[in-house]
Amino acid sequence: MEYTVHVRMNEHLFLRDPESSELGRKIVREGIALFGEIGLEEATFRKLADRLATKEASIYRYFENKHRLLIYLVAWYWQWLEYQVVFQTNNIQNPHEKLERILRLLLLKDITDAPDGNGADDMDLKTLHSIVIREASKAYLTRHVTEDNRHQLFKPYKDLCARIAGVILQQQPNYPFARSLASTLVETAHYQTFFMQNLPSLTDFGTTKDETQLLEYLRHLLFTAIENPA
Repeated sequence: MEYTVHVRMNEHLFLRDPESSELGRKIVREGIALFGEIGLEEATFRKLADRLATKEASIYRYFENKHRLLIYLVAWYWQWLEYQVVFQTNNIQNPHEKLERILRLLLLKDITDAPDGNGADDMDLKTLHSIVIREASKAYLTRHVTEDNRHQLFKPYKDLCARIAGVILQQQPNYPFARSLASTLVETAHYQTFFMQNLPSLTDFGTTKDETQLLEYLRHLLFTAIENPA
């Protein structure tokens, strides 16, 4: 089955909605490619403008700076991922099975309902996923996090974690740390993937680079916690 997901974004993330024009859409998609190739630190709007064969000032009409573009990309990913959680668990009654599916989604597995695993406004999900792994924490580890939070820039992440926490409570209604565990699972999936790829001595998967082992670790972390609550 083919489908397209159109994600509506918080208006505080941009100066002009990038989805309102062809240039804006190219800025987002080429921004993903640029961040994926050289990372946030090395990326500049000048380099992005060169890729687009446009003026740097044109990009500033859409985004205040590259950090705002990063938050936009990460927020888009969280909203898309929450949709996947809802879509792929909607017909599953057993909460244990739902949680198993969610763990796989955190590693971007089972995304096969559209060509090349896409189906989401023609976004490059694999590259975006790699950006989230490397850069997502930089979206909120800033001095202005409180102001950004007041504008609800991180609401998609909080909504995703709340969604996962809700399923945890379906499985174990008396578990007292559902939201903490939900955010821990998301962060662990990404940090352990990063460590596995770049700092292998910080994981048990550095030699094999086997995501199956990481999935097993996430499964152990989740079900050990909720089956043996404090």
